[in-house]
Amino acid sequence: MTPEEVERLKICSQEIAEILYRNTPEQELTELDGLEKSVRRQMLEHISPEIALFLSQLELAQLKGE
Repeated sequence: MTPEEVERLKICSQEIAEILYRNTPEQELTELDGLEKSVRRQMLEHISPEIALFLSQLELAQLKGE
């Protein structure tokens, strides 16, 4: 990755973290374990599918180009 890409990744990650934190139930914010589980659940529910979709579309586009 270029330094610019690393910086952009950090900025995007911070924005994602802020959104996930705001959408974490207050009772799950009292302990690190609860926060970690909530963030992991939200990542699996919202972030991972978007990454998988992007990668599968990229692969499909590459296959069509062959």
